[in-house]
Amino acid sequence: MTTLYPSIADSLVAILPELVILVTASTVLIADLYTRADQKESNHRLTLIGLIAALVAVGFVGGGAAATAFSESFVRDPMSDLLKGAILFVTLLTFVYAKDYMRDRDMWVGEYHVLILFAVLGMMIMVSANGFLTLYLGLELLSLCLYALVAFDRDSKAGSEAAMKYFVLGALGSGMLLYGISMLYGAAGGFAFADVAAAVSSRGVEDQILVFGMVFTLIGIAFKFGAVPFHMWVPDVYQGAPTPIVLFLSSAPKIAAFAMAARILIEALGGLQGDWGEILVILSVLSLAIGNVVAIAQQNIKRMLAYSTISHVGFLFLGLLAGTEQGYASAMFYSVVYALMSAGAFGVLLLISNKGLDVQELDDLKGLSDRDPWLAAVMALIMFSMAGVPPMVGFVAKLMVLEAVVAQGMVWLAVVAVAFSIIGAFYYLRVVKMIYFDKPVGDEGPVSTDSSARVAITINGAVILLLGIYPATLFSLCQQAFPG
Repeated sequence: MTTLYPSIADSLVAILPELVILVTASTVLIADLYTRADQKESNHRLTLIGLIAALVAVGFVGGGAAATAFSESFVRDPMSDLLKGAILFVTLLTFVYAKDYMRDRDMWVGEYHVLILFAVLGMMIMVSANGFLTLYLGLELLSLCLYALVAFDRDSKAGSEAAMKYFVLGALGSGMLLYGISMLYGAAGGFAFADVAAAVSSRGVEDQILVFGMVFTLIGIAFKFGAVPFHMWVPDVYQGAPTPIVLFLSSAPKIAAFAMAARILIEALGGLQGDWGEILVILSVLSLAIGNVVAIAQQNIKRMLAYSTISHVGFLFLGLLAGTEQGYASAMFYSVVYALMSAGAFGVLLLISNKGLDVQELDDLKGLSDRDPWLAAVMALIMFSMAGVPPMVGFVAKLMVLEAVVAQGMVWLAVVAVAFSIIGAFYYLRVVKMIYFDKPVGDEGPVSTDSSARVAITINGAVILLLGIYPATLFSLCQQAFPG
């Protein structure tokens, strides 16, 4: 049962985490104008303080029954509480990992912090959207920040090319989504998800406008996830963008994309689950196939992880298409877990990069165990988790999704997913083999000695391992978001 916050003051309390991020971004933006080049560390400290304060605010306003604010355009519920917390935690890791990398390459400026903070604000708005208008505003705030971040290294031709591709294809995806939303609005007569759900329950597939709106909306969602066949921007953006930006792009926005898919497909279009579920079957199988097979041929590790992302999106879609509370909870669990694994993988790449070496190729990882045994162990743990090797959390996440799919009688789909996962295990285990059994190809130089980053990567790896051994706490929180 959803309640309504009775006053403006109560509504402002409901958006306290968003207000904290907004104030932090504005403060960093203004403070940067009065900060000398040798004092940019203050931007970093202000950002971390703001993110931690927002995490505390999420805990303060979270819990209890779902409630809406601002004329029911904003909702605070168990799903928004958990996903906002995950987004903020992953963003904290992003800033800690990227510190030395950005400073060594003269990109340690206020704009970097401000753009990511506004992107986080857009994601938090998406997570708590209770209607298409609020959702789209959050999505565009996120997208515009990401376009600028991909091109952040203005001296990189590859970065500029990646940003142009991302902008053009992102605009196409947003246009598809907006066209679908306009058709749903025309059929339902309102932007609220409840209005669309009411129209679906009364008319269903008999209303062709609703069906067309659903299709275009689903295409927009697939674009934002990078699912096949709407994946063409993913490998180019991952390869061309600076590694800290790829770290952020590959983790936190995937959580927000899941929230967007859940709000639209489950809350607004739940009555058409049989129809959009059939489309997701195709998208998931294609993503699993193309993502895992093409990743094998990659020599650039960022492109390899890009195709890995595409394959993981296929698994996430499997949870959604199951159409049950168990499936939705497993997909939510998978999105959070994947964000943690991706942040850890790119975090290790950042820590082993230095001013003379930007880790891009798989060969750059050869002999890492000799250079830094601890980072090698963490990277191996993450690769095992992504491959689905027990007792890592990646195995548990895949198992939960497969259980939900099998429970709905789609055994063939689970078999296909397992088959492509076995194929995908090759390129993950190849990374482990290079780390431990191959000799370095050259003088790679020192790894990062930043104590805060090394503590963060240790925590990241420990969380991946502990969630694999004790997944019940996180999964129960995911189940609370879909009580049935």
